[in-house]
Amino acid sequence: MIYRLSGTLIMKDGGKVAVDVNGVAYYVSLSMNSYAAMPAVGECTELFTYLAVKEDALSLFGFTTLDERALFLLLNTVSKIGPKLALTILGSIGAGELAGAVVGGDLDRLSRLPGIGRKTAERIVLELKDKMKPYEGIMVATPVQRSVHDDVISALCNLGYKPADADRIVHSLKGDDFNAILKQALARLNG
Repeated sequence: MIYRLSGTLIMKDGGKVAVDVNGVAYYVSLSMNSYAAMPAVGECTELFTYLAVKEDALSLFGFTTLDERALFLLLNTVSKIGPKLALTILGSIGAGELAGAVVGGDLDRLSRLPGIGRKTAERIVLELKDKMKPYEGIMVATPVQRSVHDDVISALCNLGYKPADADRIVHSLKGDDFNAILKQALARLNG
């Protein structure tokens, strides 16, 4: 198992990064929260990881905090939730808010998450309520200072656009007004 990567960030591509660790580059999928916390390309970074092994693929998932990784692992224990859906969930809600919703049985909040319906929300609460109590009220200690561009990319991904396309378009736009950048990005993506 690969527990942690520490190296130079050599590529960022819509929710995925490549980290060079002593000449070996690892391609890692991140939640949108962790992706937003990544430094600029060429800078040093550290990620806590989980290696998902399937018969036809090895996939590496990364997190900027141990709390986010722990919640990811807990979500993976719920039937019908795999690593990709768990990553989507963590990218849509903060760790503390997720733990609070599960412990409090807030099915409405959970069922509004991407890929989660009412039955899956009920299953999450049933299977994780007691396991998430230690995480209730935590605030992820991620130095996230999300830019307007990161928020627009997240919004476009939630609308169903590919992260790589959203990232490419949004970073070519100037300005700091969320609505203006979103409108310009939608015009380019749909035009």
